Amino acid sequence: MTDRWSDAVVVGNLIFLSGHVAEATRGKSVRLQTEEVLLDLEDTLRSAGVTKDYLVSVNIYLADMSGFEEMNEAWDAWVSKGHAPARATVEARLARPELLVEMTAIAAK
Repeated sequence: MTDRWSDAVVVGNLIFLSGHVAEATRGKSVRLQTEEVLLDLEDTLRSAGVTKDYLVSVNIYLADMSGFEEMNEAWDAWVSKGHAPARATVEARLARPELLVEMTAIAAK
């Protein structure tokens, strides 16, 4: 959390997660950044009292859609079978050129 945003905001039984980006793997592959972001999402969810199985929606922003398959490889290895949330993936210019993936999410308690 910073003065500018919160990593997560709980409203009733919904948890809204801010954009999560890679820190340790900045400038590395889409797959490595995706793996880091997914683990960070999990940590944020855990802090809010739920697991990734409670995700209801995830928006994925890729700096370049050429990384779509790499991102999906990491996603498929991470997502809980039978608990896949609704998902959208779009190409977007991210805040810094070394960032290749950003994710926002909504979970329900």
